[in-house]
Amino acid sequence: MLHDPHCPLGRALAVAAAASLALTACGGGEDSAAPASSAPAAESSAPAAATAQGDGVLTVGTLLPQTGSLAFLGPPEFAGVGLAVKEINDAGGVLGKPVVQIDTDSGDTSTNIASQSVDKLLQQKADVVIGAASSSVSLSVIDKITGAGVVQISPANTSDQFTTYNDKGLYFRTAPPDVLQGRVLGDLILADGNDTVGILALQDAYGTGLADNVQKAVEGGGGQVVEKVIYDPKAADYSADVAKIKEANPKAVALIGFDETKKIIPELVKQGLTAKKVKYYFVDGNLSNYGTGKDGFPKGTLDGAKGTQPGAQVSDDFKAKLGTIDANLKDYNYGPESYDATILTALAAIAAKSDAPKDIAAHLSEVSTGGEKCKDFKSCNDLLTAGKDIDFDGASGPIEFNEAGDPAEATIGVYEYGADNTNKNVAFNTGKIAG
Repeated sequence: MLHDPHCPLGRALAVAAAASLALTACGGGEDSAAPASSAPAAESSAPAAATAQGDGVLTVGTLLPQTGSLAFLGPPEFAGVGLAVKEINDAGGVLGKPVVQIDTDSGDTSTNIASQSVDKLLQQKADVVIGAASSSVSLSVIDKITGAGVVQISPANTSDQFTTYNDKGLYFRTAPPDVLQGRVLGDLILADGNDTVGILALQDAYGTGLADNVQKAVEGGGGQVVEKVIYDPKAADYSADVAKIKEANPKAVALIGFDETKKIIPELVKQGLTAKKVKYYFVDGNLSNYGTGKDGFPKGTLDGAKGTQPGAQVSDDFKAKLGTIDANLKDYNYGPESYDATILTALAAIAAKSDAPKDIAAHLSEVSTGGEKCKDFKSCNDLLTAGKDIDFDGASGPIEFNEAGDPAEATIGVYEYGADNTNKNVAFNTGKIAG
């Protein structure tokens, strides 16, 4: 069990861990006067927009990956938003009118697609932007979105940088900061008997931040990170990076990356670091079902590997509902968080009696905390119509936005791979951040 009584600003994490993994976390509190992140604001080809005003129609824009290194996350995220919009409109819409959904591609940081997509969404008067999935992509456009007075809610951003970002009170996320996932993963690695760890992490806000949190957890629990390699996700070859890990001879390797994991795993195997020799650990950015055969890895490549993924268990019923939007879904990562972000947006607009972004932002915490529990749009809307205060608990678990726009309560799932290179859940860890 790990506990740090000296967390800065008194923020602590109390955990009931299904896998008997105890975790605590330290993170910065929000300061409304805090300087903006060092991440540069995206340049815009569009003229500076005035603060967005409501027009009576709730317009939800998506900024999610159709292309790029996180494209595998796109289908469940788009399906989550689409399912939510369908259920909202089937129940009568918001403010007496159907919700409008506009889908755009976020790409990744190797392109300017996200900036162009945001321009499109602002021009089409989006009240809220759901996305991006990548923390680095969000950091490249957050100033453009919030500077226009529009709400941004990410279903998948986990970088710690957003907790203290000067976002004008307009940025929220339904995924927890990486301080939580890092602690769960680090504790899991140690609990499995690995006291020496090598970390391979991509060079961006997500990769380096999560790597630091995993290292803190491992070293805080008495383990040793014998090598940490921050790699270029666009590299043509990872042989030198893997060679550094091999030379350090760790018992476990934490792989913190995106789609380039498909190239790194074969290199690990080539250099003798197979899943039988070292234990592989994945994170949400690469916790995919890789399969076997022509489009996957050889059978047994990932047998016994484990990984972590923010989010509660995705029920079979919810998977079936997502399937009505996209019958080809194979992964469900962040589908529930995307659904919840959209439902919360609609409920906040109803509570505010306005689709103006600033009014939605002012009511997001209200509809997610402290009232009568409800779990779907129709029942929550009925309660609001009756003048009741509500507390929406979503498909991704209880979402209670704190003063920083982060979830005050979060669940991290632990998954294990079989010989078919697909993963199944083995445990859930639920934690609550206080003060």
